Amino acid sequence: MNQVVVGILGFLCIIAIVVTLFKSRTLPSIAFILFPSVLALILVLGGYYSFDDIASLIKAGFKSTGPTAALFVFSVLFFGIMTDAGMFDVIIGKLMKFVGDSVIGVTVMTAIIALIGHLDGGGASTFLIVVPSMLPVYKKMHMRPTTLLRVAVLAMGILNLMPWAGPTMRAASVLGMEAGGLWNMLLPIQLFGIVLVLAHAVLAGIQEQKRGAGLNGRLAKESQAAEVQSESSAETVNELARPKLFAFNICLTIAVIALLIWDVFPSYFPFMLGVGIAILVNYGEIKMQKKIINSHAGPALMMCTTLMGAAVLMGILVKNVTVNEVEVASVVSCMADLITMVLPPALGMHLPLVIGILSVPLALAFDTDSYFYGMLPVMIGIGESFGISALPIAIAMVVCRNCATFISPMVPATLLGIGLAEVDIKDHIKSSFFYVWGFSVICMLFAIVIGILPL
Repeated sequence: MNQVVVGILGFLCIIAIVVTLFKSRTLPSIAFILFPSVLALILVLGGYYSFDDIASLIKAGFKSTGPTAALFVFSVLFFGIMTDAGMFDVIIGKLMKFVGDSVIGVTVMTAIIALIGHLDGGGASTFLIVVPSMLPVYKKMHMRPTTLLRVAVLAMGILNLMPWAGPTMRAASVLGMEAGGLWNMLLPIQLFGIVLVLAHAVLAGIQEQKRGAGLNGRLAKESQAAEVQSESSAETVNELARPKLFAFNICLTIAVIALLIWDVFPSYFPFMLGVGIAILVNYGEIKMQKKIINSHAGPALMMCTTLMGAAVLMGILVKNVTVNEVEVASVVSCMADLITMVLPPALGMHLPLVIGILSVPLALAFDTDSYFYGMLPVMIGIGESFGISALPIAIAMVVCRNCATFISPMVPATLLGIGLAEVDIKDHIKSSFFYVWGFSVICMLFAIVIGILPL
């Protein structure tokens, strides 16, 4: 079996997963496990891999997603405990006084928090800051959590151009230059993108208002009857509230996030430590501790199955295996080579624009490493044959791919974000894809106007 066939099979696998998820035929975890497994069997029967190779690839996939699974379990438990203890009720009250009944104020605040939260360049940490703090506000205002995610991922995407963020560092290493030097060229695009992010937040707020969102909107009035019926559940929540421990809980939360940003310990450890302290201080009895953990076990387990499925997907498609001291090209590498083969020569002269336009759809099939370390060098080689320098190709790929980073199921942080927001991956992609694509094209056009990219 040659690499062309492997690349075609890889694209068929991705298409099958996306179509299945969009048609709601099965859970993401099942799709992530079954389709790559079928692909793996075909590759073994075709002689491209052996069963031992497949086993090694799957193990490598679990090494990349295992820490994210641990992070998700303990972050869900930690924020669940903080919610039960009533910490977010106080925060929501303060935010409601600040924004009042302004739906637009909520979306703009979401964008600002995401912009600030992503200064460290970590997708997981930003989701852990933005989603738990704003999701209760969205629910209270009867706003869609998909809107919360869309506003957040656009802000995170444009902040991801920072020199210490993954994509910029990877592109700079391929170019053989300092990440800070590349970022200086990207800075005007980033500033323009931040303005676009805030404009989109206003647009998202207007859209939610038209739906009837708001404290006194149509959706709020329609839900009053249901709220009356839920008085008994509210009483249960009040039994768990610990208003006297608000100051302690808020300090503990800040300390956990600070440890996360400090980035000395594994990302899951601050939340493991936080869970231990929070549950011991807020709920001292063992029976109560078991009750709290059991109440949040469902969402954590569901998301963990998705992450474990993603481990199989990423292992078989993305990871490399070495046979007789020779590295066999991964499925994703074969997919990248296939793209270069079918690219019409007439488009070669406009390669930065072509790859910029295609970056968002390709983000659904390529993880960050394979995109920049696998595809970027190939695209640079093609560009050189047409007399195009490497820099504009890299800039187009960095700018446009960054916008789509956190809608890709190949990025573990995306799965964390949708889990925290209680949103299906298909709904997140449906809600965000075309906005993200349009956003990336506008940023690329701006780069052309100011002369950073050639026409």
